[in-house]
Amino acid sequence: MLFSESEYKRRVEKTKKRMQDRGIDVMMATHPANMNYLTGYDGWSFYVHQCVLVSLDQEEPVWIGRNMDANAAKVTTHLSPKNIRNYADDYVHSPVGKHPIDFVADVIEEKGWGDKNIGLEMDQFYFTHKTYQILNKRFPNANFVDANLLVAMVRQIKSDPEIEMMKKAGKIAEKVMQTGIDQLEVGKRECDVAAEISKAQISGTDDIGGDYPAIVPLMPAGDGIDAPHLTWSERRYQKNEPVILELSGCYNRYHAPIARTVYLGEPPKRMQEITDIVVEGLEETLDYIKPGVTCEAVEEKWRKSIAKGNLVDASRLGYSFGLNYPPDWGEQTASMRPHDKTVLKPNMTFHLIPIIWQDDIGFEMSSAIRITEDGCEEFYDFPHKLFTK
Repeated sequence: MLFSESEYKRRVEKTKKRMQDRGIDVMMATHPANMNYLTGYDGWSFYVHQCVLVSLDQEEPVWIGRNMDANAAKVTTHLSPKNIRNYADDYVHSPVGKHPIDFVADVIEEKGWGDKNIGLEMDQFYFTHKTYQILNKRFPNANFVDANLLVAMVRQIKSDPEIEMMKKAGKIAEKVMQTGIDQLEVGKRECDVAAEISKAQISGTDDIGGDYPAIVPLMPAGDGIDAPHLTWSERRYQKNEPVILELSGCYNRYHAPIARTVYLGEPPKRMQEITDIVVEGLEETLDYIKPGVTCEAVEEKWRKSIAKGNLVDASRLGYSFGLNYPPDWGEQTASMRPHDKTVLKPNMTFHLIPIIWQDDIGFEMSSAIRITEDGCEEFYDFPHKLFTK
């Protein structure tokens, strides 16, 4: 198990407190990061239905998943055998009309929770409309509550052991970004560079083994520089074009995202000017961040700083991140943008990622930070600058 049993008990108790405040009796967590957070469960099994049930009237959560994944629950969690419940394989893509949520409903019924206030993660990647239909049909006397971010809000403030995981991810991120920069060459295929980056992510450092990140390497280049979520192709890099690398180190599902821009050749004067403005603005913003300020205040500081150079960043400045699975390492809870009044607290973690596009010039550079007692600190040590090759 990754953390102590007491660590998981603390997380469950904080979740139950939030449930009580919302009037929720039973919480059904389907997001794999929330399942991991509450129990430690870790496996590439989120392509089939699975969940963790947390009830106010039961001390331990209940893990429910496919029968072949039950052994993974035994290996990665502290749960007692009675709270590891698995459905038979004929529930999976069933030709006979079975559905895994029918099995989940059987467990809810067995526990006497069918007429309770049940919290559901209604806007998560792994919660389907079919799931909602089945639960509604099976439990007409239940009150279903949208508890989409309930567990995620508990996850916002990391424990010290979690921060240590993210620091190790930061060490991997340093190697991963340096690998990407080193591999970039005019005439080289994008896919070959991506392969070396992925190798670095998984192999990690000499002391720290890596993990697969929640997002694959994002590597827009050339004409696609203003399309930030492009990955790679068999295209070859060209002379005098910018390349953005948005990558991450990952350690035991904890992330440290990092983005930098590389120019293959002599960068245009305007690109260097933009770089200088962004670097100065980001560093001023990092100096401003401390507990007690709000997300919107941080974004305002950034916006005013780059306005001195006549730049505008139309996207949010940053977002909370940490433990996660594909397709995203973001937590969906807090964003550094106007009107987000989230108050920063120690051990919150954010990925600040300024993105500036002007005509055919694109520049991106990021900083993964944690809020400290009196400011903030980055998870990695990597230069804030435009790289050239």
